[in-house]
This record gives sequence, C-alpha cells and structure tokens, in this order.
Amino acid sequence: MNTSCVLSLLASTAVASAFLTIPKPTGITSTMSQVTPAKRHLECATSLNAAVSVDDLKGAQDMIDGIIDEKNCGPLLVRLAWHDSGTYDKDVEGEWPAAGGATGSIRFDPEITHGANAGLSGGVALLEPVKEKFPSVSYADIYQMASARSIVLAGGPEIDMVYGRVDASDPDQCSPEGNLPDGEPAEDGKFGGPGGTASTEDTTPFGHLRKVFYRMGIDDEGIVALSGAHTFGRAYKDRSGIGAKKTKFTDGSKQVRADGKEAKYKEGGSSWTKQWLVFDNSYFHTMPDEDADPELLKMSTDKTLFADDGFKPFAEKFRDSQEEFFKSYAVAHKKLSELGSKFDPEGGIKLE
Repeated sequence: MNTSCVLSLLASTAVASAFLTIPKPTGITSTMSQVTPAKRHLECATSLNAAVSVDDLKGAQDMIDGIIDEKNCGPLLVRLAWHDSGTYDKDVEGEWPAAGGATGSIRFDPEITHGANAGLSGGVALLEPVKEKFPSVSYADIYQMASARSIVLAGGPEIDMVYGRVDASDPDQCSPEGNLPDGEPAEDGKFGGPGGTASTEDTTPFGHLRKVFYRMGIDDEGIVALSGAHTFGRAYKDRSGIGAKKTKFTDGSKQVRADGKEAKYKEGGSSWTKQWLVFDNSYFHTMPDEDADPELLKMSTDKTLFADDGFKPFAEKFRDSQEEFFKSYAVAHKKLSELGSKFDPEGGIKLE
C-alpha cells in the first residue's frame, strides 16, 4: 500500500545531536511555524507486506554504512531515530500504533514539522535512497538501523538490534507534539509543557527528564546512559534554540573520526565534547569539569546528571569507566529502539 506524505527537506546534511539535545527555543512555542524548509512530495511506501529478508536487511545496512562514511552524518541519524521512538507512551491504550514509538511515523507531516524535529527532514532525505533500493525494509527499521550503525562506526558499543518493524501507514498515526524533552526552560522557567500524551512540564531539569523518560519506561540509569550520547554531535540554535553559530571545535577545523580518518563537515553549532564525531565517555568528563573549555555546551539537563542524587551515581560510574558506560548505553539504546514497535515476524530478525 502506498500513501503520499509531505516531507520538509533541508539542503543541509550537517550532523545534529540526539533527542536529548532538543530544548524548546526560549520564548517560542513548539509549532509547525518554527520550521520553514523547502518542501517536496515523496511517495512513501509502507511495509505491511511479507516479512523482510535477511539479505535485504544486510544490503540496507551496507548502504547505510556508506552514507555515514561519506556524509559524516551519524549524529543526525541518531537524532532522527530517537525522535521517532521517543514519542512512546507506555500508558496509552488502544490499537497499535496509538502509543507511538519506533514506527517510522516521523516521515509524515505533521510529525516531521514538529518544532523539536527541526532539521530532521534532512535525515529522512538522506535515507530515502535506502528505502528505494530495498523497499521491503521498513522506514522504522531503516531509521533505527542507521542510528545503531552510527554509534558503532563512531567507536561506540555494538547494539543487539532486532529488525522487522512494521511502519505506521499514514499521517493519522503520527504522535502528538510535546512528548520530547527540552534542554533548557522557556521564559516562564518551566521545562516541557502540558501537550503530548502526558504533561512533561516541570520547573527542574531532573523532574522534566523523569517525566519524559519514565513515560517511556526508561529508568534513571537509562536516562543517564542515553544522555551520554551527547558526546556525539552538535546543537544548532535554529533547530533546538541553543548553540553558537560556531565554536573553535565546529568552525571547520580538524575533526578525526574513530577510524582515524579526518572528517569533512559543514561548520556550525556547539558541541558537548572536543572530538564530537567519536563516541566515548568524554561527555561524562566534561560535564562536571568546572575548568572545561567554555565553548563546550552544557545544558541544564546535562549538568543535572551530576547534581541529582538519583542520576549522580550513574554519571560518576560512566565517567570512571567507559566499559560500564558502553554496557548500560547498549541496553538503553536497544530498549529505546524497540519502544512501540510491532515486528513481522513476531520477535523480529537478528543479523549475525
């Protein structure tokens, strides 16, 4: 079955950070009017047919690896997948996919034009050729595969991924706006808001993070581990309401990838770490360091990890041991990637 969807396509394919980097632009309500990219129509095939083959999944993975290698777009693809799955609400009842989650619905308007998704249409466009070449692979699988491969290729942990996700089939199955986290409060001093499937509004960063992630079924360890993905990528003011035009770390100066190659990238934004195309535990060293370079980004939802009594033990553990961080991160990433998913065949497909 085919359906037409409107995708807002940005010309830029510059990298961006995962969903924990998306604060509400100060003084601006997250509305469709915040996003004004040029638009085009894509024919969006849905994946409600026979189960996908292992060969097609492996072919898609090889193609995705090539895109990441060429474009250095890993952080953007992580953010795309997380914003698709991060809409999940475990307390919503109803027929799938009413609870949201990793269903591929982010490719549809209005979801792709939600304020928190600014810039992500570029990620959708980057991955569209994968869908065209391997139509049996669902969009939901492509997005989650791209996220996991981005982490691995940047030097992060292997993630025990499962594939065979079924796609949301039309825009009516999009999640409501308001389920994703903010990094900083709005002018009224509050994080989040009353929208979405449940209020995420709170006057504290730790309270806001828990309202967002507990709704998904993710605990304090998972919150801290997923926050560690800020080691990878940048924040842009025109997308998340925060970030410099550029810094000494994002001005086009040398960035070396995990494979030792120098990365070509478009300058701009603020990074949390100096080597922002490498996935490691350096984020957990930078956040509590009062002497860290002032051009490195520290949002309120970052700093709270070392201040809140529930988050702090995990943040300190991940600072002291990259191995422990990778273990917890791999578990949390896998869980996030499967939230709200329906698999065909039941139980999904693993790639050896």
